Amino acid sequence: MADAAGAWHEPSVLLIEDDEADALLVEELVADCSPGMRLTWVRSLAEARAALAAEAPDCVLLDLHLPDSHGLEGVARVRRYADVAVVVLTGLAEERTGLAAVAAGAQDYLVKGRVDAELFGRAVRYAIQRKLAEQAAAALQAGQLRAEENRRLERGLLPTPLLRDATGLDIVARYLPGREQALLGGDFYDVVQTPDGCVHVLVGDVSGHGPDEAALGVGLRIAWRTLVVSGAPGARRLSTLEEILVAERTGEHIFATLTSIELPPDGRSARVTRAGHPGMLLRSGDRVDWIEVPGGPALGLLPDGLARWPVADLALPPGAGVVLFTDGLFEGRTGPGHQRLGEQGLLEVARSIATLPAEAFVDELIGRAEALAEDHGGLADDVAVLHLRWHRQPE
Repeated sequence: MADAAGAWHEPSVLLIEDDEADALLVEELVADCSPGMRLTWVRSLAEARAALAAEAPDCVLLDLHLPDSHGLEGVARVRRYADVAVVVLTGLAEERTGLAAVAAGAQDYLVKGRVDAELFGRAVRYAIQRKLAEQAAAALQAGQLRAEENRRLERGLLPTPLLRDATGLDIVARYLPGREQALLGGDFYDVVQTPDGCVHVLVGDVSGHGPDEAALGVGLRIAWRTLVVSGAPGARRLSTLEEILVAERTGEHIFATLTSIELPPDGRSARVTRAGHPGMLLRSGDRVDWIEVPGGPALGLLPDGLARWPVADLALPPGAGVVLFTDGLFEGRTGPGHQRLGEQGLLEVARSIATLPAEAFVDELIGRAEALAEDHGGLADDVAVLHLRWHRQPE
């Protein structure tokens, strides 16, 4: 048999047969097969279970009349023990039972005493190949389901900004799934404009990866949008989000970081609330600065009611751009050991492209971070980036 790498190896076969004469017949067929195969013989399903736990063969030859099982029960039990090809051995008068065994999940059946070495070898090899094809089809279907789940989670994590009118605010948003996970992580963002013209922006990151964390990120984002639309004050929003996180998380070790910004319609300032999240970049002309305002702990770290999140006022120069992101952007490994891009490295990259327009700036920032991490596993964590800039002074 050819393995996944294309190299040849003798298929291993486990014979489950309590009749010594029938077992000897199978041993003779194996000895006469070309190419050969390796045979292991056990007398009961109990012995087979131990053998399958120690090392799964390529194929199981199963007699349907054993001391500890009878009929199709044996097929079901073998399939529970291991995901391997099964060929049923039947008597001359049991061909219907053989067909029933195939319908129950076996790959083929052979009639004892009616098989020569060539037919025997071909049946075993074909059964193995059919099982491999089944496994490949199942893996493909699982991959398609994961992809569909990704799309559903992405729609929840990465919404369309809710803007009531032409605010004069340019928004560039990007999301890049981490290379190491099959599902999206818990990074999320949102943009909502309230009737007073103020634009509220959120970027956050749930610790960990997988469907539970992604679903929790979706829940936090939707809850935040609801709180903003309903007019809840900023301090109340974070305390409510923390209550939701604690109630919905799958373990006490799960927490979330986030930064929330309110951009008043005058375009000259921002009110920033930070909960354990990294700083941000402030672009003004050809200058880029790292801004890290005072903040509070990540959501879910402190006991109920003890966390406080101060609000910081940030002056915005005319035409300034604010860049928010999750830590996956700068935590990729860029060298041996634990060497990473880091916040300072990200700032240096940003300053080297400071004069680019917003979209080009964001794409180049992510592209260069990816390139620096490419030889060391790539960006393992999700990356969310938001670039916001007033392109005119609102009235």
